[in-house]
Amino acid sequence: MISFRPTEDEQAFSNLAKNFAIENIRPKARECEQERSVSNEITKEVEELGFAALELPESWGGLELPLISQVQILQALSYGDLDVVQGLPGAGDAASLIRLVPDKSAFQSYKEANLNGDRQDVAFIDATDREGSLASDFEIIANGNEYVLRGTSKPVRLAASAKYIAIAGIDSQSEPVVLWLENSDKWRVLEGDYRLGLLSSGLGRIQFSDLQVGAEQVIARGDEARTLISNVQDRIRVLQGAKEVGLMEAALDYAIEYTAGRKAFGQEIAKFQGVSFTIADMAFEFQAAHHLVWQAALKVDDEAEDDASHSLRALSRAHRSVRFVTDSAVQMLGGHGYVQEFPVEKWMRDAQAQVALYGRERDLLIRLGEQILKPVEERVAQ
Repeated sequence: MISFRPTEDEQAFSNLAKNFAIENIRPKARECEQERSVSNEITKEVEELGFAALELPESWGGLELPLISQVQILQALSYGDLDVVQGLPGAGDAASLIRLVPDKSAFQSYKEANLNGDRQDVAFIDATDREGSLASDFEIIANGNEYVLRGTSKPVRLAASAKYIAIAGIDSQSEPVVLWLENSDKWRVLEGDYRLGLLSSGLGRIQFSDLQVGAEQVIARGDEARTLISNVQDRIRVLQGAKEVGLMEAALDYAIEYTAGRKAFGQEIAKFQGVSFTIADMAFEFQAAHHLVWQAALKVDDEAEDDASHSLRALSRAHRSVRFVTDSAVQMLGGHGYVQEFPVEKWMRDAQAQVALYGRERDLLIRLGEQILKPVEERVAQ
């Protein structure tokens, strides 16, 4: 039996994160969106509270927390505003790569900056899915022990301010490879309002013009890279799923409070059957995604054989649920749902952008099916 009961330390961290999210993040979310970046005030407070480096290894000055602890904190922070959490400076999704192979020499300058308290931004490009919904013309061309990067990536967060880039992809010879780049003068960022959400997260497409990548910038290739990429993707899916669960919880609570406080025909609108049924559906979707994400976190922490399946299942359900819950929250507010005075319209836009960035349900389900069928195919091959 799997227990989802938090430890006392986890509960204390989660409570601290949620209070901070309500009191400090949510009131400033609109301002951050308008400025297209997270305020220095929030960034400083997050750093002081210890939430800036949950995934980074201790040797880098990070907390190196288990995933099950991280999902609780990130869920609580995202209760304030997902967009702000996605825009917090630092290693971003690349933190999971660093955590798994922290001693690679290519990381040295970035590691030193972190140890000195300078958490510079890293954009993470996952170019392993050439058929993805945001497929690009980005190419990794093999050239002996070196590579040439050409084309434009799909939109990634922290691109606008990134001083470093981590790339997981498939090269021109169909071999997996993981690369680490520094010096932002070597690439160009094409900014834009992708899906009109997550505007504080520094979204942008990164463009390369035949950039030469030396052997010293290669983190892994071949089978080593294949295993590393799979493990990194598992961690990212769980962490992103946790953020979506936090957004769902915020939208659900806001819809409940709004419908319980508004009256029509002499009674609270929450008591109307159509409204109460929708609220119940929202709560079901939230709880289903919540449990799947926490279960996946435990599986990945334990390095279970089926951890990839669990991470795919969790993020797929989180994607489906976050779109339903945020859209329903807008509907529950009626005309007010589309007014910027209320946060639900922003949350709906952020949810759509989040799903577009991290793989639509269909793409994730295809990969999940491949994971489920793999043992059967291996047995047949034997």
